[in-house]
Amino acid sequence: METNDNILRPHYLEKILPYVNKGVIKVLTGQRRVGKSYILKSVENEIRKTAPDANYITINLEDFAFSHITDAKTLNDEIASRIVNDKENYIFIDEIQEVEGFDKVLRSYNLDHNIDIYVTGSNSAMLSSEIASRLAGRSVEIRVHPLSYTEFLEFHQLSDSDDTLNLYLQYGGMPYLRNLASTSTWNEYLSGVVDALVYRDIVSRHSIRNNDFLQRMLMYLADNIGQIFTAKRIADYLKSQRVTGTVTSVQTYADYICDAYIVNKVKRWDIDGKKYFEIGEKYYFEDLGMRNNIIGYRPMDIGALLENAVYNKLVFDDFDVKVGVMTKGREIDFVAERNGERRYIQVALNVDDPDTASREFGNLAGIPDNYKKIVVTLRDSAPNTRDGISMISLRHFLND
Repeated sequence: METNDNILRPHYLEKILPYVNKGVIKVLTGQRRVGKSYILKSVENEIRKTAPDANYITINLEDFAFSHITDAKTLNDEIASRIVNDKENYIFIDEIQEVEGFDKVLRSYNLDHNIDIYVTGSNSAMLSSEIASRLAGRSVEIRVHPLSYTEFLEFHQLSDSDDTLNLYLQYGGMPYLRNLASTSTWNEYLSGVVDALVYRDIVSRHSIRNNDFLQRMLMYLADNIGQIFTAKRIADYLKSQRVTGTVTSVQTYADYICDAYIVNKVKRWDIDGKKYFEIGEKYYFEDLGMRNNIIGYRPMDIGALLENAVYNKLVFDDFDVKVGVMTKGREIDFVAERNGERRYIQVALNVDDPDTASREFGNLAGIPDNYKKIVVTLRDSAPNTRDGISMISLRHFLND
């Protein structure tokens, strides 16, 4: 039983509450165990504050009390028996994927002006992204991520410091870790989440028989955060490890891993030509704790973890993120856009070495526009600006 009482995640409430009573179904999507159910309850609590006299229908389909709801008819009957016609009705359904034909029921009730609907769900039978697809045109999707660094500090009642940053980079932001008293038990919990994602959401769903190939794929992605991905290169590498797999199977398994929200694929974008490259994307893990659980936490990987943490923060802040490519193959780690705003970001452990500084700042300086340009380093460095380009520490960036 989770005990996150009184800890709100206002980032998501601010996204969801503007859609209250707007005639669209609110669908919370995301990886297993990122707190979708908790946010659903928080939304209900917030609405109750402003509409205490409304009628509330809460259905958790993992609760045995609702085990009779197995198909569209029983779901419809349950809701119909609890609707109050002369009041506003708010419907909250957790684990909606348990009901065959749920989309027809929800679409029907969404036509009524006095009914407002919120749902979550995902498992091996149906991922949360598919729930949103089934309701497309009548819904808004709110993607839920693991805890950001600032949320991590609040959930664990910690102060910002280099030590707590290291803790976050090692164990990540799965909300339930708060309920485990000692970090010695955190890896065990994360192993359980990884197993659920891999063996239930991928192996079972896709009837995969070559589990070893899937495990090696995960380990390869974990060991190559932020590296250019080519299916042929990976197939050749796995072949050298005596693991059988084709170029097609590499790409297929990578897509399975993305669909389960374990990793996120980031396309490369030609800054000058304003177009995407068809091949050579990069991958970043949704949660660093899960990445470290797959391959082990190694201090020598801090550069990759730093880059992944920057990516996760940008996505959490609702930026559309891509990898920038300039002339002569020079790269910008991230090009992030949101509501007409654009940022160019380079990530480096430090810029103490003159060649490193020249590369990181030089690439940014070579972009011929006036959008914000930033170099993120692990620790504070001096000076903190160069040629109009800001340089900030990871802690500063994650706290912004």
